[in-house]
Amino acid sequence: MFFSRKAGPVTQKVAVILAKYFSLDVEDTLPWCAFSQPENEDAGVTVTLPFCIATQLDALKQEVLNQLKGKLGDDQLTFKQSVASGETEVAPVTNIKNIIAVASGKGGVGKSTTSINLAFALMQEGAKVGILDADIYGPSIPIMLGNPDAHPESEDNKHMQPLMAHGLVANSIGYLVPQEDAAVWRGPMASRALKQLLDETLWPVLDYLIVDMPPGTGDIQLTMAQQVPLTASVVVTTPQDLALADAQKGISMFEKVNVPVLGLIENMSYYQCRACGTKDYVFSKDGGEALAERHGLPLLGQLPLDIHIREHGDAGTPLLITSPDSDLSESYREAARALSMQLALTVAPRKGAVKHIKGNPIGIVGKE
Repeated sequence: MFFSRKAGPVTQKVAVILAKYFSLDVEDTLPWCAFSQPENEDAGVTVTLPFCIATQLDALKQEVLNQLKGKLGDDQLTFKQSVASGETEVAPVTNIKNIIAVASGKGGVGKSTTSINLAFALMQEGAKVGILDADIYGPSIPIMLGNPDAHPESEDNKHMQPLMAHGLVANSIGYLVPQEDAAVWRGPMASRALKQLLDETLWPVLDYLIVDMPPGTGDIQLTMAQQVPLTASVVVTTPQDLALADAQKGISMFEKVNVPVLGLIENMSYYQCRACGTKDYVFSKDGGEALAERHGLPLLGQLPLDIHIREHGDAGTPLLITSPDSDLSESYREAARALSMQLALTVAPRKGAVKHIKGNPIGIVGKE
């Protein structure tokens, strides 16, 4: 035994350490901790996190072992990740546990760039991730993935097989409509097209489907929010007052349709000089933090204005794949970890059997 009856189970000690590490209550972390073999407590403890932080697990494990002061050995403490399917008001989509809308009240704040980099960051944190390009009037995800000329295949002429690029599965109206043909559609027609794109794609089992929403808070956005089983949303803004005013409308829209807002991401927070390291706050300072505080939301990340983000997006060479060890990539991973954790703590798991998880279909087009 590694604990005395008087001191309480070692699972509780682990839960206390995790609560302090994540700034949570022990009641939140205790369900994560269990004996690896219920009938043999000496076999060790398994911690099952309901969110994805794969790049931090080694450091977290070492921190727990250090604080336990020899009560557990390295081989007696195991960490796992298991993302639950979140509860939604609308019936879920086959194989998708959580659909997260990345939205903005206005265009030009870097929503699509943030969406694609968040998707890759979540993937690097151990999640199974897909992306749906719902920006029907300006689909940019195919360009950012480096496969703008690709097209989904269909074996039954009813369902599309999503494309895969760099391990990320994706679908977009940009794969179906030629680049030179602008999608000049009225709201209801565009909304139906997006619903078909979501429902008629043979998605593999995904922890998260990131939806790059069209900018604004009009008919398409409202229809999407009401008809798509969105688990939660994230609002992207830049620090200046004009962008914040529109971001506030985005928050209000999701609140009205009962879709939880996980938090804000402030894009283009600052420009950092490569020569001297000085930070210039080109678009004002701390606007996203002030808006998040006003609405009682976390600020999930503050991302810099950096030429490499634009270059990788235009070239179709994802930043987090090409330069995974850069400070920029770590900024996106920090935001992704915050998003994943916030969703696990905010949205209740789906009740009963998760019947919509059917298993991976065969024949996704593209390369790992």
